[in-house]
Amino acid sequence: MPANKRLLILPGDGIGPEVMGEVRRVIDWMEKRRAATFDVKEGLVGGAAYDVHGTPITDETMAQAMEADAVLLGAVGGPKWDDLPFADKPERGLLRLRKDMDLFANLRPAVVFDALADASTLKEEVIRGLDIMIVRELTGGIYFGEPRGIEDLPDGTRRAVNTQVYTTPEIQRVARVAFELAGKRGNRVCSVEKANVMESGVLWREEVQKVHDTEFAGVELSHMYADNCAMQLVRNPKQFDVIVTDNLFGDMLSDTAAMLTGSLGMLPSASLGAVDGSGRRLALYEPVHGTAPDIAGKGLANPLATLLSFAMCLRYSFDMDEDADLIETAARKVLDGGLRTADIMQPGKARVSTSVMGEAITGEMDKLAG
Repeated sequence: MPANKRLLILPGDGIGPEVMGEVRRVIDWMEKRRAATFDVKEGLVGGAAYDVHGTPITDETMAQAMEADAVLLGAVGGPKWDDLPFADKPERGLLRLRKDMDLFANLRPAVVFDALADASTLKEEVIRGLDIMIVRELTGGIYFGEPRGIEDLPDGTRRAVNTQVYTTPEIQRVARVAFELAGKRGNRVCSVEKANVMESGVLWREEVQKVHDTEFAGVELSHMYADNCAMQLVRNPKQFDVIVTDNLFGDMLSDTAAMLTGSLGMLPSASLGAVDGSGRRLALYEPVHGTAPDIAGKGLANPLATLLSFAMCLRYSFDMDEDADLIETAARKVLDGGLRTADIMQPGKARVSTSVMGEAITGEMDKLAG
């Protein structure tokens, strides 16, 4: 494999450097055992970048992200930086990455590992075998629409405005991502909106249907109101394969789906841009969990969400499906073998540190690779 897989690693804050260290372990293993060579650069983002440069991300790091084939991020933020001005907060570094890279499609899988099926607050029979993908539109909608703001009114009260706005191209491009993903999974897409009360929902439904009818007629498409979708995720989540929805509803529904699995420490994500003329697309991969500053530096963090995010990177940015499968299968086997970090600890299992979990993953990869 040519050494042109350009990967930018941004560990970030809190437990970010610890979990990213285990990705480095897997990359080293792959270079020795799989002849997979990566051109890896590392930079600062979030509070770590602010402490050194006075900004949550520098122009230089941003330029490296634009040049990379993929960006892998740990986590940003923490109470240390809570009093910073809004423009300097660690999260602004992540938001700039998403904005400047035009990462419009957020992929949030919710997968229940058999070994952790009893960790969910839902009945085991409801969530065992769960494997769904939520595709959230990430750069439009009410979080970015204009006008927005808070104004003082003549009578002394105040008024806040946020605008929900979508265009045909914004809806169609994220719908295509969902249909393409479904074609490699269960071949079913559920499009979610509130067409019963919102004009933007009407447009969303019509445009998703149009993309389906003209380009993906072989994929099963259904439509569902967002409130009903939230209920169905708790009632019968295995009815879904791929869910595609807007920025606001995707924010809420993906977190709902995340907690079906029992632990945020297990969940990866991907944010994808558009494919350019050469077939390349900008992409950012990150675990769903936060910085967990209370356990940072203690070797307690669960690295699996970050390792699974790297597996998504291999699958969607580098077309290395076999290697992605290897990491995911190794994670299942380690869990089946009874190893647990603190966040997913269960009675009768063996509690291990961040690094021991990483070592166990590469150990299983050794066995699987033969």
